[in-house]
Amino acid sequence: MREGGDLAILSFGAHLAEALAAAEMLETEGIAVTVADARFAKPLDSGLIDLLLAHHAGLVTVEQGATGGFGAQVLHYLAASGGLDRGRMIRTLTLPDRFIDQASPAEMYAEAGLRAADMAETLRAMAARIAAPRKFVPKPRLI
Repeated sequence: MREGGDLAILSFGAHLAEALAAAEMLETEGIAVTVADARFAKPLDSGLIDLLLAHHAGLVTVEQGATGGFGAQVLHYLAASGGLDRGRMIRTLTLPDRFIDQASPAEMYAEAGLRAADMAETLRAMAARIAAPRKFVPKPRLI
């Protein structure tokens, strides 16, 4: 859908337009974001996930489901395949595990933190953490 070299969004469901809008917001800040459409949850497209992690410092999954859905399946795959051992940042954006009052979809997604601005904030924080110099922490001495 869109290619960038810094971070990646893997969108599952109807939030692809929001993911693309988040990537556009961040482009103006110098953060290049790839946006990929998962298209289906099963079978999991492990080749796409591996490709995104191989070429980006971080990955965010976005879905309209609750915790334990598509993002959890991606994390399960990465844990089983050693993908979590690669030092990449991974975040999942899902509906929160709480009741959301009935409203328009836009209002409910705003309350859930699933708008383009919310995605951009998650990615912005990841980019800042990646860019921050790592602090040297000496190993403790055994006595």
